[in-house]
Amino acid sequence: MNENSSNTMALTSNTSNKRETVCIFGTGDFGRALGHKMIQCGYPVVYGSRSTQISNLIPKDAEVLSHAEAAQKAAIIIIAIQRQHYNFLTTLAEILHGKVVVDISNNLKLNQYPESNAEYLAQLLPGAKVVKAFNTVSAWALQSGTLDASRQVFVCGDDMEAKQMVMNIVRALGLTPLDQGSLLAAQGIENYPLQLFPMWKFPIFLSFGLAVFFFFYCLALNVIYTYIYQKQDFSFFIAISIPNQVCPVMALVLLAVVYLPGVLAAIIQLYRGTKYRRFPDWLDKWMLCRKQLGLIALAFASLHVLFTLVGPIRSFVRWRTSQGIISQALNNKTEPLDNTNAWLSDSYLALGILGFFLFVLLGITSLPSVSNNVNWREFRFVQSKLGYLTLILCTAHTMVYGGKWFLNPLAYKWYLPDIYMLSLVVPCTVLVIKFVLIFPCVDKPLTQIRQGWERTPKYSE
Repeated sequence: MNENSSNTMALTSNTSNKRETVCIFGTGDFGRALGHKMIQCGYPVVYGSRSTQISNLIPKDAEVLSHAEAAQKAAIIIIAIQRQHYNFLTTLAEILHGKVVVDISNNLKLNQYPESNAEYLAQLLPGAKVVKAFNTVSAWALQSGTLDASRQVFVCGDDMEAKQMVMNIVRALGLTPLDQGSLLAAQGIENYPLQLFPMWKFPIFLSFGLAVFFFFYCLALNVIYTYIYQKQDFSFFIAISIPNQVCPVMALVLLAVVYLPGVLAAIIQLYRGTKYRRFPDWLDKWMLCRKQLGLIALAFASLHVLFTLVGPIRSFVRWRTSQGIISQALNNKTEPLDNTNAWLSDSYLALGILGFFLFVLLGITSLPSVSNNVNWREFRFVQSKLGYLTLILCTAHTMVYGGKWFLNPLAYKWYLPDIYMLSLVVPCTVLVIKFVLIFPCVDKPLTQIRQGWERTPKYSE
């Protein structure tokens, strides 16, 4: 096949029902898995390899040829080899001229090279149409068919027609292509698989730090203090009681932390009188990870529910209940029902149930499968309006339960406030600021600023 015919094939769409032949350079794990998946989807596959001997690992319906012969038979060549082995491709520059060359490689660490592997490949093959794709899919996922967790395939390239041909293959394999633009985006795409939960690092570290602090705070007040001054060993509180104090406090504080950057952003915009200046980096990063903070808060709230449900079967609770009954029997006196405490108890439970229900609703709405099926106004209503209602209910739930301790001197062990008092600081601060922001005298200029009005127009440039 001459050069002109191969170049023509690279730019001509296959109008028949038969899919175009795809060439894969490399017979490693990913190359074999991708070829097997393509054959299953009806693509003729030819492998380009240094050794043309058929291996048992190669898909049986695939053909194995030399690199030059394999490249001549296909319009799309997928490079499934590491960057350090790209140099041999320069000898095939004439054959690959005008063809679509797909780079699927990854690196061992972030920004390992000055330029991306795809850009480096484009420098080696200036006549080829280089496209970056498939590097976010694992060989295991292709082989097992378990693509739910890695269905999205980032695609970028400078040639629109070549990029469209690759995206058609991605769709045919049952994956979802995401166009990331020109080949300049390849560096970010190659860094993506190397990032370990990039949006979860701050929420996890913050949650872990707060949880450890609150745990030792409760340990000091409920176990160590009691042992020193009352000579009672309540060390078993570590298993259930202390976690059941830490979990609701963490859920409430993290939920408040989700909405705190929003009110801080509003204050900054009011102070600056414009929306056209970037927020500080720390605030930008904080706002980007609010979803993760909210999901961690929901996890703590769920643990609180479970710990509370197992409370009645605890030995300590059953002992304390029996002691109360025996005490009444020995004194021949029945304690009358305290309607005030009954109201507080039922209100506390009702607020907790309603708050947890809305908490779960917020978490469900955060799932991509749900959020993709609602419009922006609906999503904002749930996450903002119902979110603040959730915060109000959970704050009230905590105040009803722990409010009695504010004026009780016994609550201040070692002159330290009870943990429930600490848990109310951030939520109450957020709610007070939000209450001020909804005043018409504040809300009106804030709305104007968010619609584009500026107090000093110089920042609009």
